[in-house]
Amino acid sequence: MNTAMNTARDQGVRLWWDADGGWLTADAAGTVRVIDSWLVDEGRVRGLDRHAERFGTACDQLSGPGAEQTNRFMRAVAESLPARGRWFPRVELVEIGSETRLRMWLRPAPPRTATVRLWTAAGPDRRRVPAVKGADLDHLASLRAAAAAAGADEALLVSPEGHVLEGASTSIVWWRGDTLCGPPPGPGLLSGVTRALLGELADTAGHQVVTEQATAPDLADVPVWTLNALHGIRPVTEGLGRFQDTDAAAAERWQSRLAALAVAVGASPIPVENP
Repeated sequence: MNTAMNTARDQGVRLWWDADGGWLTADAAGTVRVIDSWLVDEGRVRGLDRHAERFGTACDQLSGPGAEQTNRFMRAVAESLPARGRWFPRVELVEIGSETRLRMWLRPAPPRTATVRLWTAAGPDRRRVPAVKGADLDHLASLRAAAAAAGADEALLVSPEGHVLEGASTSIVWWRGDTLCGPPPGPGLLSGVTRALLGELADTAGHQVVTEQATAPDLADVPVWTLNALHGIRPVTEGLGRFQDTDAAAAERWQSRLAALAVAVGASPIPVENP
């Protein structure tokens, strides 16, 4: 482990990765084009291979360094993740001038929160490239700040037709009885890793998993959850759907199932090539 990586672990700093496999201390220079992040808790992570695939696919779409280099980078990141503590590392494709570079930001993980309050942004979704995580980073950060100023935890994004899409940093799902529902996939929606994992768990448990377009009034009487890698499952208590004490208990049961998917970092292989 080189000095730069040891510094990153101690201080949570950014690191450049070079093609020779080394790490160099970095700063916040450049324009971030793609990001991805996941929770590492005592050396265990869920869905790391899926995060790597999503990151690599997005980098390819934006003319990144190529599948081989991106996957070498992701394997180097996986090998560098701490075995102790809670971390929320972020990988980045950064544009500097006419070049792109790969960077890791090894951040301590914020505490998990069990519930979430939503605030709906005024007007339709204004993201430029919703399906690429990081492409609209500044816009989404401003929405989260506006949500916080309004006393909420997360900003809800809706389509021009008023259909629920997702949060600024979360996927949105809801339950109709024993059926797990969520917005249809497409170019207007980020492919959520946690949503995919929950869908597979629900399917294995015998629940129907469907997609549907729904407005906020359509969800007035159903429990709604937000999902992401950091917090896992959080029931929505304000701003969308309905919330009851039993909803929180059900969410925690599913949260336990989701947490059980975590494996040691070394047991979550990074693909050799992007699909």
